[in-house]
Amino acid sequence: MPIKHSRVTRRLGLKTAIAAAVALPLSSTAPLTATAAAPDRSSRRLEVMSFNLRYASTSEPNSWAARRPVTRELLRRESLHVIGTQEGLYQQVRDIEADLGPNFDWIGTGRAGGSRDEFMAIFYDTRRLAPVEYDHFWLSDTPNVIGSNTWGGGSIRMVTWVRFRDLRDGEREFHFLNTHLDNASQNARARAAQLIAERIAGLDRSLPLVVTGDFNVAAHKNPVYDTMLGAGLVDTWDTAAERSKLYATFHGYRPLIPDGDRIDWVLTTPGVTAHRASINTFSANGQFPSDHLPVQASLALG
Repeated sequence: MPIKHSRVTRRLGLKTAIAAAVALPLSSTAPLTATAAAPDRSSRRLEVMSFNLRYASTSEPNSWAARRPVTRELLRRESLHVIGTQEGLYQQVRDIEADLGPNFDWIGTGRAGGSRDEFMAIFYDTRRLAPVEYDHFWLSDTPNVIGSNTWGGGSIRMVTWVRFRDLRDGEREFHFLNTHLDNASQNARARAAQLIAERIAGLDRSLPLVVTGDFNVAAHKNPVYDTMLGAGLVDTWDTAAERSKLYATFHGYRPLIPDGDRIDWVLTTPGVTAHRASINTFSANGQFPSDHLPVQASLALG
């Protein structure tokens, strides 16, 4: 698989082909100009989504061919700046890239390395955000070993993270971390959460941090959640000034469950202000874009 070279610094020097390239449209943000007036506070809000895409399948119902146009419409209408996705296969990620258009780019690699297996791809609006550095690590005893899985999990699991510069908020920098914890093993989830907490502690704590992911456990009901909050994070659903109606974020293409479990979260460091948190129930002609509902947050970094 070809590598797209960039000026972005990569830490740890993993020796694998990285699909760290390309573009997608979405945001209505106007391009910056040298003479532009300083944006007001609302225009500096960072629109974030965590979205388990459900891997591309040809099986009906709910094939990727049926879901792709609904996914395209969902993403285009939300004016997002950064999207942490889970489960996307390489061609599926490329499809989203094509559907979103030229103002977005993405960073990620397959969890088995290169283009293999699922991606924790991070899509971002290049008019708003510029990546400064990025890396990946695997949720195992050997986090720098590509594709490693040592805790009895049902699948390889990993994290992709990026340090961004916010071009519309005074060049402010922040970290963005995206993950998907194991669905089969509580031990694997618990150890993964602990490893993520340790890695978070090693980041520059003076910078805001946003964490997106499918954690495969309900918020407030599992030690994984306690570990993540114990790492110095807060749950934007709880801290937001305004919230949408609550639904279980995994629906499996069945009727939505009001007041159900949130297994998909947007977490931040405490200095980040959550103006609004929402669970997106968009569908078209009865077709949902995924078996998960996207989770969104409108944030001010500081």
